[in-house]
Amino acid sequence: MVQGATSDAEKKIISILRVLSESSEPLGSITIARELEKRGVFLSERAVRYHLRITDERGYTEPLGRDGRMIAQKGLEELRVALAPDHLTFILEKLELLAFRTTFDPVRKMGQLPINTSLFAKDDFLRAIKSMRAAFKAGLCVSEMVAVASEDEKLGDTVIPKGKIGFATVCGVTINGVLLKHGIPIESKFGGVLEVRNSRPLRFTAVINYGGTSLDPSEQYIRARMTSVSEVAKSSNGRVLANFRELPALSRLLVVEVLAALKEAGINGVYVLGDISEPICQIAVGVNRIGMVLLGGLNPVAVAVEGGIEVENVAESGVIDFARLTSFWKL
Repeated sequence: MVQGATSDAEKKIISILRVLSESSEPLGSITIARELEKRGVFLSERAVRYHLRITDERGYTEPLGRDGRMIAQKGLEELRVALAPDHLTFILEKLELLAFRTTFDPVRKMGQLPINTSLFAKDDFLRAIKSMRAAFKAGLCVSEMVAVASEDEKLGDTVIPKGKIGFATVCGVTINGVLLKHGIPIESKFGGVLEVRNSRPLRFTAVINYGGTSLDPSEQYIRARMTSVSEVAKSSNGRVLANFRELPALSRLLVVEVLAALKEAGINGVYVLGDISEPICQIAVGVNRIGMVLLGGLNPVAVAVEGGIEVENVAESGVIDFARLTSFWKL
């Protein structure tokens, strides 16, 4: 394991892993060297190949012949551990990068959009799907569009390991990305647990600021069993995963238009959209700003965990082509 990426060689390995983690396609040594140069890391193609042999031996990367290499799940885990002490804003940077990588056009229903990936044991998958029905039926998701992958296949940047089935849900960062492409800046504030009472969002009972964490808030809340999404689906009372955003007040009319187009395309993640400087869910909003509460894309998966099913979540796990998605109800 890389201990904080302290040595020069380990820093180079981490830099290579980071380049690979941000690509949904295999990369060769020439491409990796060029990407490193853009980041101020100067390695020859030969030096990149040398370090890639090390990452292969450690199981961090997966050789794919002439196509190059892709980062393996073990490499993603190592990257997360190595960057944690140096990058408390890692999640915020990740959200911004995924928003930039979003090319989804809701009118044409084409392009790449961000996803979360959940890994289930094969024997648990059917039971997990059945348990998630309630959340999808209640609309406690960003979208009913999902994707499934078998071992050794990829969902976003995640390679599905042996004995697992991958399940992708649309990530709320899709909304960030589409708004960004329409020239609307959006500020991601925090992820949290939102209390719902009588089908109405009441208040956040726990929050983690994106700028102060290297771990995704939704992953942490699910792991800590702090949700009751199944209860919200059944009785309209309980706690769900949600995220808070802020936007310029002058953009509100255009935001409403874009959100309507997203809804037509099956993206329905906005739970609350406030008015100018209006507090929402007991959260103050800046002057000449509007607040937005997004449902967490992992809410359906939280229901499975609440039912005792083991799952490994990789939130914001990359982008996927919209054409690869299918309705949850067709699984």
